[in-house]
Amino acid sequence: MGLESKAHGSESRLAAYVEAITWVLGHADRVVPFQSYCAGLLLPGDRKSVEPMAARVQPARVQPARVQPARVQAAHQSMHHFVAKSEWSDDAVLAAVRARVLPIIAQRGPIRALIIDDTGIPKKGKHSVGVARQYCGQLGKQDNCQVAVSLSAANDHASLPIAYRLYLPHEWCDDPARRAQAGIPDDIVFQTKPQIALDQLRDTVAAGIDAAFVLADAGYGNDTDFRDGITEVGLPYAVGIQSNTTLWPPGIEPLPPKQWSGRGRPTSAIRRDAEHQPVSAKQLALDLPKKA
Repeated sequence: MGLESKAHGSESRLAAYVEAITWVLGHADRVVPFQSYCAGLLLPGDRKSVEPMAARVQPARVQPARVQPARVQAAHQSMHHFVAKSEWSDDAVLAAVRARVLPIIAQRGPIRALIIDDTGIPKKGKHSVGVARQYCGQLGKQDNCQVAVSLSAANDHASLPIAYRLYLPHEWCDDPARRAQAGIPDDIVFQTKPQIALDQLRDTVAAGIDAAFVLADAGYGNDTDFRDGITEVGLPYAVGIQSNTTLWPPGIEPLPPKQWSGRGRPTSAIRRDAEHQPVSAKQLALDLPKKA
């Protein structure tokens, strides 16, 4: 098959994929700007804001030069209204993507893992929702960026993001004027990234998506409530933790609180003695039996 035939086949598949998920957008007049926005994200160019994407989607034509700016402006307005003003649900779009793509992935084998991670999106300005100086994985350092928490379903063949939510730092959640200007709904409150990830995991399990285990790096695994939350969901996990995280060795559990005698203040503190002490993850690893 020639390169031209392959390119045509790829375009056809992309067009069919985009068309298959447009039905969740709510109104027919959102279809064209949605298709243009998808194309703008895929076309070459470093800037992925609406205005430069509109210019790339409406390339120069063999027409009077005065016509082209008007076409670009119309595309810009249409795409901007779709992204910033239209009331469509990103959860509904992700559900449509999941319904179309997961069965194809599952043809190569069952879903083995639910992978939790976050993505940093570098930004220059301060008006994009959630932008703040925070760790950006793309840059490998603290910088001005947005951060989104994602959950992906994966097997040995492929993976698919099935949940994706923007993380809002305190400086956004606690600023009414900033919230109003950006149109952040009142029911959106501050959540840590592990809390967002747990919500995504619960929704995924409730939707009937099964997996063998959950994977996450130490940015999530260090959070005890996060690990406990995965256990409550009923899935085993393998997560990164820091070497100084304390753990109970196999076969050792904390003792129950001492029974209150009726005198003094009752306590719910965990009882510990010399044989019931948690140890660091590093020490636990060093104490593992050596392989012959």
